[in-house]
Amino acid sequence: MGLSLIRLTTLLTLLSPAISQNLASDPGRSGAALEIVHLYNDLYPQTIAVSATGRKFSNYARSLDPTNIAYTVAELVTNTTERAYPSAEINSPPGGAINYTTNPPTGVNYPDYLIGVQSVVIDPADRLWILDTGRAATPDGVNVPSLPGGPKLIGIDLTNDTIFRTILFPPTVAYSDSYLNDIRFDLRPAVTASGKGIAYITDSSQEGRNGIVIVDLGTGESWRHLDNTPEVRAERGFLPFIWGEVVYTLPPPGQIINYAGNFGADGIALSADGETLFWSAVGSRTLYSIPTERLRDRSPTSEILAEASVVSRGQKGISDGLETDSNGLIYAGNFEDNAINVYNPANGTVQVFARDPTIAWTDSLAVAADGYVYFTENQLWRTAAYYPGTDRRVKPYVLYRAKCPGNGTKVNLQ
Repeated sequence: MGLSLIRLTTLLTLLSPAISQNLASDPGRSGAALEIVHLYNDLYPQTIAVSATGRKFSNYARSLDPTNIAYTVAELVTNTTERAYPSAEINSPPGGAINYTTNPPTGVNYPDYLIGVQSVVIDPADRLWILDTGRAATPDGVNVPSLPGGPKLIGIDLTNDTIFRTILFPPTVAYSDSYLNDIRFDLRPAVTASGKGIAYITDSSQEGRNGIVIVDLGTGESWRHLDNTPEVRAERGFLPFIWGEVVYTLPPPGQIINYAGNFGADGIALSADGETLFWSAVGSRTLYSIPTERLRDRSPTSEILAEASVVSRGQKGISDGLETDSNGLIYAGNFEDNAINVYNPANGTVQVFARDPTIAWTDSLAVAADGYVYFTENQLWRTAAYYPGTDRRVKPYVLYRAKCPGNGTKVNLQ
């Protein structure tokens, strides 16, 4: 018996190379070629905005990393460096971003300073818009509530780097525990009575109500729709897996481990014709849409009509940000497959756009006028807010770009 075992072992050893050569395996990379555009070696980035002239901007949310102190918006000046934008002063509220004299502590309510920016976006007129949550995290990771004056939308003229518009959100629109996440613009004059265009914003709050916020860029008025409906909320018990790791949240001291997919409506994208808004929650694999006319409607039955108009577009993988190109394709990350996917509204299908082992938490995407889709990889699930509660991020964080298929480019709704 001992001799037979030796012979069997010898046979398996001889066959092992031949067997392994015939085994199928995941190639790991496919689709569009990726180019590294920028490496973030300093603060912790989220979104990317690229102007028509190639200027690049990112935000650094103080609610997601308390060490994002030096600035919360920056311009990318070289392939590895950034500087506070539009100035160091506006990025530095007097006394810091948190007011510790209130009980509990709150975000400071300075309308002329940036408190905790979550998104920067270039609109069709090539202006930069800054979406400020008015919130920041304490050193132990508690995301403090906002006060009126903190949550706001700031428009910057890139020809002279000056602020031309500041819109403050009332507490009936941006609640104290809201988290205004991402934003898209439609500047066509006909969509509002003011003729100045409209913006759509997701509220992805982990603690409060989720929904879609709408802003008239001319009057500055804002309102909500789909407030806390199931389609804007994370699915109960949603559990993602990234790079072979199960992802649970590890909340601040005194609270218990929970499911990681508790971000509500987060990614947002406008159709190329501006008639449909798409969104998804991080805690869901489903893409939803609604006709934008239902969101602009403020009649007495507008919410009933809006809720009746929501459409499920099917599953597209777990994603954070979304983006559209001029061909109408919707780009979305796919955390669990190290991929960027595209949804085609024309035929309802999802295809893999690019796969690479370095892709995981694609925080945001932006299609630029140069015909490339830019996207950030920031390892969000490896922050101390997730199990096992240690910061496992590895710098540098990365900004990639890939060529849009079919000569796709930035959507131009104006």
